[in-house]
Amino acid sequence: MNIAIVGASGAVGQEFMRVLADSGLPIDELRLFGSGRSAGNTYRWRDAASSPVRDLALAGAEDFAGLDFVFTSAGADVSRHYAGLITGGGALMIDNSSAFRMDDDVPLVVPEVNGDDAFSAPRRIISNPNCTTIQMVVTLKPIDDISPIRRVHVATYQAASGAGAQAMEELRRQSAAIAAGEQPEVERFSAQLAYNLIPHIDVFGDNGFTREEMKMHLETKKIMHSPELEVCATCVRVPVLRAHSEAIWVSTAEPVGEQRAREAFATAPGIVLVDEHRPGGYPMPLEVSGTDPVYVGRVRADLADPCGICYWSVADQIRKGAALNAVQIASYILEHKGL
Repeated sequence: MNIAIVGASGAVGQEFMRVLADSGLPIDELRLFGSGRSAGNTYRWRDAASSPVRDLALAGAEDFAGLDFVFTSAGADVSRHYAGLITGGGALMIDNSSAFRMDDDVPLVVPEVNGDDAFSAPRRIISNPNCTTIQMVVTLKPIDDISPIRRVHVATYQAASGAGAQAMEELRRQSAAIAAGEQPEVERFSAQLAYNLIPHIDVFGDNGFTREEMKMHLETKKIMHSPELEVCATCVRVPVLRAHSEAIWVSTAEPVGEQRAREAFATAPGIVLVDEHRPGGYPMPLEVSGTDPVYVGRVRADLADPCGICYWSVADQIRKGAALNAVQIASYILEHKGL
């Protein structure tokens, strides 16, 4: 099997390489594509040097010939521009950008939730959802299987890594500057992130919600096949390096109850339940960073809603929220129907 990564030098591209190396997929050839700045670079790949990164701007049909899967993580504009070239040779494009997520003829897939949607991809493009959406819908599915979810409220606590490697470095620099008694510099965020919270991720829309919040609203409906599902999100950037957290409240058609919810989380694929009533008996981003599952804790019956459940969720958004989910889509296709 032949695979390519577009955007290989970025944070998610590098995570793709690590996830693929550990995946056990029978990969014969791995081709890497990137910008002119990264062209020629090589990386460690399964105990050997990778082939040099190819300049995407100079790529032609022959560069994408003979590929089975192409993982793209270089931004929506790049994905739109090169989609025809990538899929023209028969490859299945699994795209990590927002370019095609809400297109009717492009499936938006989280394998634990709607894996079979991957087999309805007439344009040979499958979209990876937004990282916060992926994390949340994995936890919604086991509850929805008990009783249909009618309403979701979520507050996110999103790490600096969600804005890229340079954003993580800015948080480190700001923390160091404050510790040294110096004025921290702000470049990647709308305000100082160190020792602060920023309730603003992406641009504001006319309705007062940010694009990040509307992604959760719209994508969840599509993935869950539930256009009537009500989703309201508040997305907050927090001074954490890596791994996003979410406080989630769901309201179901019939009461589920705390114990049934906990049992559903404990047996659901892709979820690890860490829910003990003691200090440290819950998932935290510092411990979850670099791991694959979606962690759930603080499971409670909602005191304000007899049909409500509230809980806490943490996941590494570069792995499950991006690279891992995309590779799991490819694995799901291979396991269930082949190429």
